[in-house]
Amino acid sequence: MSEDLERESMEYDVVIVGGGPAGLSAAIRLKQMAAKAGTDISVALLEKGSEVGAHILSGAVIDPKGLSELFPNWKEEGAPLETPVTKDRFKLLGPQGELSLPMWAMPPFMHNHGCYIASLANVTRWLAGKAEELGVEIYPGFAASDLVWNDDGSVKGVVVGVVGIGKDGHQKPDYQPGMELHGKYVFIAEGVRGSLAKQLIAKFKLDEGKSPQKYGIGVKELWQVLPEKHQPGLAEHTTGWPLDSKTGGGSFMYHFGDNYVAIGYVVHLNYKNPWLSPFDEFQRFKQHPTVRPHLEGGKRIAYGARAITEGGYQSVPKLTFPGGALIGCSAGFVNVPRIKGSHNAVKTGMLAAEAAFEAVQAGRASDELTAYQVAYEASWVAKELKIVRNAKPLLGKFGTALGGAFGMFDMWCAHLFGGFSFFGTLKHDKTDAASTGLAKDYQPIVYPKPDGVISFDKLSSVFLSATNHEEDQPAHLRLKDPSIPIAVNLPKYGEPARLYCPAGVYEVLYNEQGTDPRFQINAQNCVHCKTCDIKDPSQNIVWTTPEGGGGPNYPNM
Repeated sequence: MSEDLERESMEYDVVIVGGGPAGLSAAIRLKQMAAKAGTDISVALLEKGSEVGAHILSGAVIDPKGLSELFPNWKEEGAPLETPVTKDRFKLLGPQGELSLPMWAMPPFMHNHGCYIASLANVTRWLAGKAEELGVEIYPGFAASDLVWNDDGSVKGVVVGVVGIGKDGHQKPDYQPGMELHGKYVFIAEGVRGSLAKQLIAKFKLDEGKSPQKYGIGVKELWQVLPEKHQPGLAEHTTGWPLDSKTGGGSFMYHFGDNYVAIGYVVHLNYKNPWLSPFDEFQRFKQHPTVRPHLEGGKRIAYGARAITEGGYQSVPKLTFPGGALIGCSAGFVNVPRIKGSHNAVKTGMLAAEAAFEAVQAGRASDELTAYQVAYEASWVAKELKIVRNAKPLLGKFGTALGGAFGMFDMWCAHLFGGFSFFGTLKHDKTDAASTGLAKDYQPIVYPKPDGVISFDKLSSVFLSATNHEEDQPAHLRLKDPSIPIAVNLPKYGEPARLYCPAGVYEVLYNEQGTDPRFQINAQNCVHCKTCDIKDPSQNIVWTTPEGGGGPNYPNM
């Protein structure tokens, strides 16, 4: 798109891209500080989903630590943290049986008592209401598709609301060039592997000297189960089967609310076997004789999938750039052993807001918010991530059993001795894409056919996500080189995109003779999980933002 294209613009003190916990908390904190100081600060928040919460997917057991700092009286104000955790279980699964691991053997921060089972999507909807009460301007259905730059190279703002470009790249009758939203500071809160965050990290070398970021793919379903099977407050996690000992991952199952069971599976994307399908591993997991009884007689009511940042402490990039900051999962603050990140997203949003408020009050604009970086390094977020920093690398190096044991030992030491580790700080040695093995070195996996009762196929699952995109628009999943899927990925890796994608977006199709393969992208199915952008072994797939409002419409995920 032409850089000299004339667009209308709107000016704000702070522009926030993303309506998740980090972006909303930053917006709220800015307005809270302005009210306390008796002044005003203008804040715009952009959400690419059709509404705030439409693209939010998490387990979720929520640690209220961050929320309690933002709203000390959140209970009285009606925050939808529905069900306190009352039963905490961690199990090792085998093909037919299970072994309960003693919770007392785990460091205290691994326990979920004091946390709440909830829909993170509904928590963000509640936060959006609070933000609007304080005067934040929220624009749902507006995708930030590009950055705007000042003459000195600092970030000036973002381009939003570009619509009406056809598949052929030509302008349709309803074409709108979009608007520019300019801010003295721009916060990037896109979540995992955001397209603008990718640009900024590359341009400003924010990951220089850091380990590569690591990821997992989380696949989740929401069930409404029979009342006699409902165990409100149960938080159960498993590792082991159906994954082998060299493939990291595990399940979660949370009972909460109106006979709801949130159940899902996370597969670490550094897996080697290109024939593996995380979606199908999840469907197989639900058939385990100790899992299936929770769901039998119930009804699956929602489905979704999302990548998760897993690199942790050593993969967090530099947080600031000229004109803005990375907050929440755009930087990657998930605590992998705890399977939690929303509390850290809330806190980092608040820290960035506090730095930006002071800068705006001092008359500054478009410089680096170095106070945010300093505040993060001194915060409980950094301390928490440092304690668990070696858990993920140890799993990758030694496998589930031995790596898990070493990791538990290391976390106990770090917990007891102020972050000390006998291992120091272990690095992640390569990206998840580079971890993919060759197809010839692994046996293809034959997955059981879904029974339509407990296990399901991808397309019926995507239907439950209410995913939709304007069909006549350029595909937002772009290939750097269209020849690579068939010429390189198919012979070398079996074209794993058709397997790692949890939404049936990618297919390899053949003619009637079973020859002449071609690669097909069903962009309409995309649930915006970003796994393809992360795991493609040739790094040939680039995820970009489609028109605003496109994608899943999660009701209470």
